[in-house]
This record gives sequence, C-alpha cells and structure tokens, in this order.
Amino acid sequence: MTGPERRASASLAAIYALRMLGLFLVLPVFALEARHYPGGDDPWLVGLAMGAYGLTQAMLQVPLGMASDRFRRKPVILFGLALFVLGSLLAAWAPSLPWLVAGRALQGSGAISAAVTALLADLTREQVRTKSMALVGISIALMFALSLVLAPALVPHIGLSGLFYMTAALALAGMAVVAWVVPAEPAEHVKQERGGLKDVLANPELLRLDLGVFVLHAVQIAMWMSVPALLSEAGIAPAAQWKVYLPAVLGSLVVLGGLLFRLERKGYFKQVYLGTIALMVLVQLGFLWSLEAPTLWGVSLLLGLYFVGFNAQEASQPSLASRLASPSQRGAALGVYNTLMSLGIFAGGSLGGLVVKTWGSAGIFIFSAALMALWLLRAWPMQVPGQTPAGPTRR
Repeated sequence: MTGPERRASASLAAIYALRMLGLFLVLPVFALEARHYPGGDDPWLVGLAMGAYGLTQAMLQVPLGMASDRFRRKPVILFGLALFVLGSLLAAWAPSLPWLVAGRALQGSGAISAAVTALLADLTREQVRTKSMALVGISIALMFALSLVLAPALVPHIGLSGLFYMTAALALAGMAVVAWVVPAEPAEHVKQERGGLKDVLANPELLRLDLGVFVLHAVQIAMWMSVPALLSEAGIAPAAQWKVYLPAVLGSLVVLGGLLFRLERKGYFKQVYLGTIALMVLVQLGFLWSLEAPTLWGVSLLLGLYFVGFNAQEASQPSLASRLASPSQRGAALGVYNTLMSLGIFAGGSLGGLVVKTWGSAGIFIFSAALMALWLLRAWPMQVPGQTPAGPTRR
C-alpha cells in the first residue's frame, strides 16, 4: 500500500470500529438486560428491539449510498453518524421496551456502511483493496471481541442505558475522525457519470452476494438468542462468558492471517469463500447436537470455528462487492449490499426471537443451518473477477 492508502484504510477502519463497538457493546447483554424493561417478558419484543436498527438501516442504505455517488462521501458519512448519536441518546433515555425499539431504529437510520466502503474503494487500488477491506473486517472482529470483555464488566455499574451513552460518545469520536483524519476523496469523484440502481439490480453476481450477506448477519443475530444460554448450561456464568468469546475471536484471526488470506492471495478466493460457508453450516449442526449435553470445550471449539467462517466472510464480501461493481455504481451497489445486511440483522433479531419462543434453541440452530445451506447452494456457481471457475488465474 502507498502512504495515502494506509492512511485511508486505517482511518476508515477506525470509523467502522468506533461505530461497531457501540453496536456490539449491547449484543452480549441485551437479551438479558432487556428483560428488566416494561414489556421485556416478551421474547419477540426483545428480539425486535435487538434487530430494529437493522430495519431502518435497510430502508436507508440505498438512498444514502446513492447520495454518496451523487455528492461527496464525507458529508453523507457525517450525517449518518449524527443520526446514530441521536438514536443512541434516545435508547439510553428509554423508559420502556417500545421506546428502546424506537431508539434502536433511529440508530439504524445512520446507514453509513455503503458510503464508508465506497470511499475506501475510491481511495485504494484494486490490487490492494482486499487487504484494505480485510483491515476493516479485522477491526470489526476486534471490536466484537472487545465488546464481549467490556459489556459484562460495565453493565453491573452503568446498566444498559450507560452502554448506549457510550455508543453516542464513540460515534462523536468517529465524526472527528471523518472531519480531520480521513483523506480527501478523489477530485474526479463528483465529475463521474453515475450509474443507476437498475443496473445494479440486474447484476446476478451482485445479487448472489447480497443473499450471502443477508444470511450471514441473520444467522449471527439469531444464534445469539441461544448461544449465551448454551454457555450458561455448560457452566459459564454470563459475566465470565467473555473468557470463551475472546479466545475464539482472536484464534479465528490467527487462522485468517496464517492460512485463509494466503490461499486467497494465491488465487483460491472462491474455494475459501465456499469453504467457510460450509464450515458455518457444520457449526450450526454442531450447536444443535451439543444441546443434549453442552460442554465448555465443545461449545468453545464450535465458536472458534464459527468466527473463522464469519470473519473470513466479513473481510471478503465487501471487497468482492466493490470489484463486481463499476466505480460509477459503487455507492449504489454497496447500498444494496448493506441493505441486505441490515435486513439480515433485522430478520435475525425479530425472527430469531419468534423461533426461540416457538421451538426453543433447537429451532434456532436448525433455522440457521438451513439458511446457510441455501446460501451455499446459491453461491456455488459464483464467478470471481480475475479468477477462472476452475481455480486461480493462470499467468
């Protein structure tokens, strides 16, 4: 990478990290703490509150992504972060679960993922873009790991409302990074002829990728309706569960850096992509099997394998989306991509709560395995730019 590319990658990864830490901080404790609110005895309403920000993100990712195509990226990012701050403050104040749903929905209206990813693509060359996107993915994974440590330790002292005040402060810090650290976007950006949404929706490879990101995040949210309880049955108290999550996340990053990214650089992107989906299908079946008699080592191993698959997809999917779309359609394409991600988050929370209420934890893991198996079948014939269907590009 060049110096400007390193600066762009690091600063935009920091924006993602600050925002995602704010979102992830509530994830490990939300299902437990939401029960203390009026209306918190309804699992479906708890799941709705967990996934509500995904619904409003889904509604606004495409408009804000297209706005970033027509106007400059930075103003759109700052506007979205401001909405996220307001939503965090509303969630912190919320006196009941319906108000908490409203706060989470307003948080989600700050739908900046498409604009941030498009700006990163604008500021990096294609040959280093996967590495840049991987930095973003790694920053997200590290923030997830940090949230698993911080949230159980902070909640007894500041409560769920305190965590939402922290998310507001983190988003304000992200606004400062956008204003003073992120490099200026290319001058030719506003001079390009912009592509339309119709062309993006007619691209079968982008649609294949959009299905994948929907399933990936639906399963991530849905399984968290049951994984904390599974760890509790294995003898790990909620306040100590970070001791399982943290090694699982960090171990997955070692595997990514030591093996999977090397395979991708050698031209085996498709094989890594499909293989990690298959791995996550097996993990969901493993969770289902472990319900009979969960053990610490068994659940820990399954979580480690899950994070290998999840983090590999988090790093590769946005890079693939930016390569499949032309520069003039990048904001629109990433808007659709992030819309499906947000819909997945919403579906995982709302449907996950309904599945748990109806069929229990076994239903969650069957539901998750079936979704991922469908994704694997749909992804199988995928085409990767610069790679032949049979394997790496020949030179």
